[in-house]
Amino acid sequence: MTNSAPLQYVSTRGAAPALDFGDVLLTGLATDGGLYVPAEWPPLPDTARAADLSYAELARAVMYPFVEGVIASDDFGRLVADAYATFHHEEVIPFREIGPDHWLMELFWGPTLAFKDVALQLVGRLFDHELTARSERRTIVGATSGDTGSAAIAACRDRPCLDVFILFPEGRVSEVQRRQMTTVDAANVHCVEIRGTFDDCQDLVKAMFGDESFRSEQQLGAVNSINWARVMAQVVYYVWAGRRFGELEKPVSFSVPTGNFGNVFAGEVARRMGVPVGQFIVASNRNDILTQFFGDGSMTIGEVHPTLSPSMDIQVSSNLERLLFELLGRDGVAMAEFMARFRGEGHVGLEAEQFALTSEHWTGASVDDAGTSATIARYYADQGYLLDPHTAVGVQAAERCRRDTGVPLITLATAHPAKFPDAVEAATGVRPELPPHLADLHTRAERYVTLDNDLATVSRYVAENR
Repeated sequence: MTNSAPLQYVSTRGAAPALDFGDVLLTGLATDGGLYVPAEWPPLPDTARAADLSYAELARAVMYPFVEGVIASDDFGRLVADAYATFHHEEVIPFREIGPDHWLMELFWGPTLAFKDVALQLVGRLFDHELTARSERRTIVGATSGDTGSAAIAACRDRPCLDVFILFPEGRVSEVQRRQMTTVDAANVHCVEIRGTFDDCQDLVKAMFGDESFRSEQQLGAVNSINWARVMAQVVYYVWAGRRFGELEKPVSFSVPTGNFGNVFAGEVARRMGVPVGQFIVASNRNDILTQFFGDGSMTIGEVHPTLSPSMDIQVSSNLERLLFELLGRDGVAMAEFMARFRGEGHVGLEAEQFALTSEHWTGASVDDAGTSATIARYYADQGYLLDPHTAVGVQAAERCRRDTGVPLITLATAHPAKFPDAVEAATGVRPELPPHLADLHTRAERYVTLDNDLATVSRYVAENR
């Protein structure tokens, strides 16, 4: 422990107790069903503005206000350095120019080739550190639409304080995504294919966490983006881009392909800490509940449609609740009522004055499969560069929705094209190759079970196999 009083975290629904970072890390979802956020947003520390910081050094500076008083500075610096030493690019997160003042931020150089590694390589180490200090264990239960699962497994495999159960939807992740989960030979890793959609998987996880008796007996922990530590780690790359293109003084804009909204909400946290953001373009595929929300302030639960960008095949974006909490004036009671109405009626909307708060910074756009494929084909033909389908959604949304051509625009490249070889090959005629550390992925043995979308069945499996 350090001597500073730790930052407190509060639930978006107002009824759960305030916690410090260590307890928030291990708790995940608040006991009232809400998501934890800091009681106040700390300003960007002066150390984050120092010249010539490496990515790991910047990460330590940006995140330390969120953990100070719980994790000693030297310990935190070591955890951060270890996490980013696993990346396969010397810059950790490099940039590539793809048009006038339009850049890709390549977030896929981690062990599993997706942006989730940026957070989860650190989160796995944070869990290990905190649980070891407490002489405790946790059962990690998570749902994935494709990338979170493999990144969580890579971060948590063989860690003595953790058991890991990852739920994924049958037939709705790419073969590469599935094999990155199911071919991991570690005794503490359990992959569960669910006969249903990602939203079904996510609902099962939330229901297990919502059962306080089961949650306590099984010592559940979460690595999905409902866990604040995930969002915290993603804040750093917005600061990284803000330093590179605006020196944290001039505005920069971002286009973010997103399903569960955690990736783009991290940008909002960076903005609240002091990064001058001109515009957030929230890019969705055919599953366009977020486009609807940023169009008129309403949300309607609809059918989940399979697309070429499966990690975004989501209709209920959990992390949107964190933004809604801010739009509702941090009123936990109002937030709880809003979400209860949404779940009960399947439709809800903001009041006009609340929705107006989104207009300055937020834009939503939806890109269908035809537009995704066309964008992949065009960038390969013009630049010889292969976009994965999710990044292609972000790129086309950026081209359509950009407000100010004088402001640098950064599109987040969220996955390596080799994670989605069928979609990329169909668009370009070129099948992207896996990097060397995954070259034998298709010959490795798989280990997973397939279960019905039934809470009792899945809960029993977790209890019997942890």
